[in-house]
Amino acid sequence: MRLLPGLICLLPLLSPLAHAELIDDVNDRGELRIALEANTPPFNFKDDGKLTGFEVELGQLLANELDVRADFVVVDSNDLLPGVESGKYDVAINHIAVTPELKDRFDFSEPYSYAKADLIAQKEEEPRSMLLVQTLAQEKPKAAAPVSLAIPFQKGNPAFHASLENALARIKADGRLEALSQKWLESDTSVAPKP
Repeated sequence: MRLLPGLICLLPLLSPLAHAELIDDVNDRGELRIALEANTPPFNFKDDGKLTGFEVELGQLLANELDVRADFVVVDSNDLLPGVESGKYDVAINHIAVTPELKDRFDFSEPYSYAKADLIAQKEEEPRSMLLVQTLAQEKPKAAAPVSLAIPFQKGNPAFHASLENALARIKADGRLEALSQKWLESDTSVAPKP
């Protein structure tokens, strides 16, 4: 019986070893499972049945940097974040703004894009479209703070976090992220706008 209390004390130390790191799962599968909705041009959408857009190309670049294949999974908005949280998908690249509520549920990459807060996705049945919304009640609209768009993934995966950050940093450093941003969004949204 004296052995039992000793084992109970060791359990918290052993539990991290029992938990597989997300980067190991990604490497074992040879693919990064990327969830997106594929209905919001120019971010991600289907053109003649083929996935395309800013975030699709970004996902391909990230997977290449991680030396795995990009496996895009088109999902409904109701399954997007719960699917990442449950481990069904590794990441979501779907113009997700970092909020305090989401930071409680997920770990995030550094922002890959910054958008004006007044540029929002209006929910329609099909398709979604990006609209610039301006409050007509105000004489002069106030400048809104930029929204950081980043990649959420399951909490508790520091090795995956580091790998994703390194991949994103390489894509930023060599200008590929800026080129993607210019191609799809017609400006460099990879850096935070100056106030």
